[in-house]
Amino acid sequence: MSGIFITFEGGEGGGKSTQARMLGAALSARGYGVVLTREPGGSPGAEAIRTLLVQGDVNRWDGMTEALLLNAARRDHVNKVIKPALRDGQVVVCDRFADSTLAYQGYGHGIDLADLIEIQHAAIGPFAPNLTLILDLPPEEGLRRANARGGAEVRYENMAVAFHRRLRDGFLAIAADAPARCKVLDAARSVDAIHADVLTRVLAVCEQAGVKA
Repeated sequence: MSGIFITFEGGEGGGKSTQARMLGAALSARGYGVVLTREPGGSPGAEAIRTLLVQGDVNRWDGMTEALLLNAARRDHVNKVIKPALRDGQVVVCDRFADSTLAYQGYGHGIDLADLIEIQHAAIGPFAPNLTLILDLPPEEGLRRANARGGAEVRYENMAVAFHRRLRDGFLAIAADAPARCKVLDAARSVDAIHADVLTRVLAVCEQAGVKA
């Protein structure tokens, strides 16, 4: 595939969606072909599954059910949106991907990581991002930000702060296990400072991969 795949990860309220949009706009302004997408969701079938996951009661699903739903959505998303865009030489920028499943359902809900990885491989094989940017923030501050924005998709925000602390530990562990792919960024900085950091790193990956504007 001639394009590159960039993902944003991290807990609630870290600014992933904002940074993904800013990156997409900056790359488009430089002449890159960009597809901006998200998980869960990103394709019509996956968006239908998203509603099941992010709305409703906290105890609506257990961790394994969530993992199965997420990977069903991810398979549809990868096959119908992400891989076609990469074959076309575009930069795909995704707000969350498979690392979120390991963090939320694995570290957060306690599902065995080996089981989650096996389910993921069954759904999408060895497919992985070129670069993952983890926006790190203390969970108390992240939840404060997330709760301030409101909206209907608050199922995860309503989970206990201990759950969100486990998430943060999980994302940091994932980054430590894959340092070539994952870069941890301080999300307590200004939006513009984070964006400058993100853009520098992404442009370097584009150059390394030979992706031209």
